[in-house]
Amino acid sequence: QVQLVESGGGLVQTGGSLRLSCAASASIDNIRTVGWYRQAPGKARAELVARITSISSVSNTTYTEAVKGRFIVSRDNAKNSVYLQMNSLKPEDTGVYYCYAEPIRLANGQTYTGWGQGTQVTVSS
Repeated sequence: QVQLVESGGGLVQTGGSLRLSCAASASIDNIRTVGWYRQAPGKARAELVARITSISSVSNTTYTEAVKGRFIVSRDNAKNSVYLQMNSLKPEDTGVYYCYAEPIRLANGQTYTGWGQGTQVTVSS
């Protein structure tokens, strides 16, 4: 199975920047969609923050409205990595950020969604 490991979280002041990284243990060449969810404090469900879907050489990105113009999602297949550049951070961006990848195909043809363990981002006011 493909393991996903996030890094780059931390404590930052309002207006600051952070860059999250997600390293996959295997190639992500054939994984169509990679991206990030976050779970805010006290919220029961995580929300999609950004994703990038690649088919052949064409990639499309999607962002939740709250981060448009501030966050940039990218992938580097050569490095088996996914990134989230977060600029102009706000206190409401605080939460645990999870990297995900789908579909990941097993040898038997079944597919699943892979998740990282999460990295904490805290934005102080």
